[in-house]
Amino acid sequence: MRVTSRLLAAATPVGNGLRPAPLAILPPIPLYRRLLRAHRKHLPPEMRILGDQYVKSEFRLHRNVDNPAHLIGFLTEWQLYAQTIEGDSWKGQKLDPAKVQKMSDEQIGQMYELLQAIKKSHEEEGN
Repeated sequence: MRVTSRLLAAATPVGNGLRPAPLAILPPIPLYRRLLRAHRKHLPPEMRILGDQYVKSEFRLHRNVDNPAHLIGFLTEWQLYAQTIEGDSWKGQKLDPAKVQKMSDEQIGQMYELLQAIKKSHEEEGN
């Protein structure tokens, strides 16, 4: 079953009291474009390259997802990420321990790979 943009727009807002709840979940393509624009506007070039590659890869991997709950969760988290990047409040922010607990082993592995890529980037800048 495919989730239509009408159903996505009617999704209930998600919020945990720490950040504002999004009004409606954006459909995949506008959200994808918003993320790339936010990277272009708010990230330094080396972080933008890494972020753009990750966004493109994740959206490609989730292109054919049919589970509405999974799709809404995916889009909601990316929309919250876009809001965070656009607000510039993310610098120096740590991961929420509750979200880390919910991550699968594969997601933890991806986070570790991202950490290694960032460390490598900082080492190359220092040389």
